[in-house]
Amino acid sequence: MALPAVRSSGPLGRWDPFREFEDLHARLGSVLESVAGSVGDTVRAWAPPADVTESAEAYLVEVELPGVRRDDVVVDLAGTELSIGGEVREKERQGLFRHRTRRVGRFSYGITLPRDVDADSIEADLADGVLTVRVPKTEAAKPRRIAVKGK
Repeated sequence: MALPAVRSSGPLGRWDPFREFEDLHARLGSVLESVAGSVGDTVRAWAPPADVTESAEAYLVEVELPGVRRDDVVVDLAGTELSIGGEVREKERQGLFRHRTRRVGRFSYGITLPRDVDADSIEADLADGVLTVRVPKTEAAKPRRIAVKGK
């Protein structure tokens, strides 16, 4: 039985049939790490879905946090960085998991706001699984209509 001819521009080496599986395993591991947020014992924070809107008076940040208690959420403003973090606690269950798509563990969401915010008047409310953070603008940042004078 003849061995297949291997042609390459690099130096000749032995063909390793398991190298392709190792490459595939490494690529799948990186994909799972980015999607699931965990590899081995290391758990990374995941980012919940959020919407940010701007009106003439304020910025409104709405973050989906179903099943999260108010005590498990922290909202901080440092300079212009608004950060929302916390933890979705896993419920005690009996039996074996057969399928899981809901996320548990630490979560983190951050956004950089413009400098024209009133940090002392920020309000945060958690209702129906949605955290709503209202960040008012300063008076100088609000639009004003200028009267036109003439003869």
